[in-house]
Amino acid sequence: MLFTLAFRHLGVRRVRSLFLLLGFSIGVGVMVVLLSVGQAMLEQSRDVSLVGGGEVTVLPQGIDIEAMRSGGLSGMFFSIDRARFLTRQVLGGPRQAAIVRTVAPAIEGKLLYLCKAGPPCRPRPVRAGGEIPSRAAALGAGLDVRRGEWRDSPADSEYVAPTAQQLYDELDRFHMPPRPDSAWGEWQYYNVVISPREWWYITYLIGGAVPTGRWGGRLTVTHRRPDGSYERFAAESPAGATRLDTTGADLTIGPSTVRQHDGVYRLEAQAGGSRPLRLHLEVTPMPNRYFPPVELRDEDFLSGYVVPGLAATATGSICAGSRCVRVERAPAYHDHNWGVWRDVTWEWGAASGRTSSVLYGGIYGPERGEDSGGAVTSPFFLALVDSLGARQVLRFDRVEYEGNAPATGASRASAPQGFTLVADRGGDTVRLVVGVEDALASQTQAAGGHRLFLQMRGGFRLTGRVGGVEVSDTGHGFFETYRPR
Repeated sequence: MLFTLAFRHLGVRRVRSLFLLLGFSIGVGVMVVLLSVGQAMLEQSRDVSLVGGGEVTVLPQGIDIEAMRSGGLSGMFFSIDRARFLTRQVLGGPRQAAIVRTVAPAIEGKLLYLCKAGPPCRPRPVRAGGEIPSRAAALGAGLDVRRGEWRDSPADSEYVAPTAQQLYDELDRFHMPPRPDSAWGEWQYYNVVISPREWWYITYLIGGAVPTGRWGGRLTVTHRRPDGSYERFAAESPAGATRLDTTGADLTIGPSTVRQHDGVYRLEAQAGGSRPLRLHLEVTPMPNRYFPPVELRDEDFLSGYVVPGLAATATGSICAGSRCVRVERAPAYHDHNWGVWRDVTWEWGAASGRTSSVLYGGIYGPERGEDSGGAVTSPFFLALVDSLGARQVLRFDRVEYEGNAPATGASRASAPQGFTLVADRGGDTVRLVVGVEDALASQTQAAGGHRLFLQMRGGFRLTGRVGGVEVSDTGHGFFETYRPR
């Protein structure tokens, strides 16, 4: 009886019946879609290629998400450079503290091969991941541990929040060359400004075919006197009296040493020259004023650079002969270089103003010939850093030098009177204008010819716009470049 009434109603009320059927069909379709979405979300939540928790996921630029999930070629070897620096300062540092609650680094679904101990090796492919337990739990993505414990190890804690000792040992550790090379060099460099007319360059250098060939250490100190003249001090040490630390910043070159403790560098130096030198300094980098390690590799060419103390203070004493100078919280700078320095030149500058520190640089490597693409050249960068850490890293492609002025050192040497560079990134642009006030020229043989290495001191003015905010600052700094002889 019910079916009979239904079919008769369809025949009598055709429009109303079609309308009701359309509404019913739409309702069923919506339900099917919702169920499908729910099923897809359930499947994705179980997908080992996806990371749960959090509101923003940071991936390498240019990565293909689908290829990464499916194991395509573009997802096999991707990595995020300087991930520790991003975790500690760029994303998780004080600058973003108001909007970023937790940063949780993670490695998901990497392909590894395991072998049982002892021959023969029969590798088995496995998926492996890694994360910081406390950070993953804070994002709501912690593991459901059925047995045992899942907590931060000492290495986990050091990764995300190192102590001052751990941070500066990590930044300032020494390196071993890929193979012994007489052109290998690694050094810690410091400069200390006593007054507007007096400053010191201090270099602790390891050079030669480390560790099995002929190598050793050298201390070089250059003093710019208040009268404008320069004096040099030097001391050499054989390999047997030279000790370096591949896990930390400590270094010994004969009687001269560097010892880092809780973020304070204690420098001891003894060297000869026109007068004997004795130096005792404590160099303390300002918090967050550092730049992470960067490394350029190409065949047998390698150049590495890190700045543990872009802005620092120095306290202690420096004695040259019978004259001693007491230093109290003098402006200072510290960086660390390593690599194969055969036919290599560079552009470099570091300066501090009222509110910001500026660091720029780039490497010109050895010529490879026309068939191999010419010289090895690193991208030129300019980093803007303040008390909250790195504010922006921009790119530039040239430095515009202007004028000529006499330089101290090599005979008939000249240096630029000033220079300008413009760096940009996206909508951010800054302009750096430097007036050179003093220059020291040293003759070198680099990049296939005789060149002058110029160490300059000058004042700068920085203008531009970063993150939608006007930038304006002035101050002084040190700058380096090369000129043909």
